Amino acid sequence: MKQTISIQYIKTIVGELIIGSIGEQLCLVDYAKRNKRDSIDKRISTKLNAIYKVENNYLLEQTKAQLNEFLKGERLVFDIPILMIGSEFQKQVWSALLSIPYGETISYLSLAKQINNKKAVRAVANANGANALGIIIPCHRVIASNGTLGGYAGGLMAKETLLSIEQKNKLSKPN
Repeated sequence: MKQTISIQYIKTIVGELIIGSIGEQLCLVDYAKRNKRDSIDKRISTKLNAIYKVENNYLLEQTKAQLNEFLKGERLVFDIPILMIGSEFQKQVWSALLSIPYGETISYLSLAKQINNKKAVRAVANANGANALGIIIPCHRVIASNGTLGGYAGGLMAKETLLSIEQKNKLSKPN
């Protein structure tokens, strides 16, 4: 018998998101209309032997509240239990993303060096693009080595907005 991943669709200032949880862990915070939507959904549902079902629960309510606070500049850190679903390499990259300080950016090359694999820049970029817990795992903080934004699942305007929120909030908060 398949498990159930409880999902909700929410509209935000950075676009429509799909959020999902299984058990007591968040496994999905992603853009509802993105290029890799089908492959990410297939990876999650296959690895968890689960189906998506639109329903609400306490964890999804907490996620909505924390995302709303983050997007208003009122929250710096998420404290929701997460479940990363991917290869060991992807999980290594996603864990490294969690260490990027709020309001700061790093390059894909720096991220590759951080996981001690400086030749894996392209693989790091691909793992970044496969992140199913966007915003929570801050892949928006990774930019190209030349300082340009690079790509982003929600589009460059969404990435710009997220970085702008963090920059403004970081500058307005005393150390």
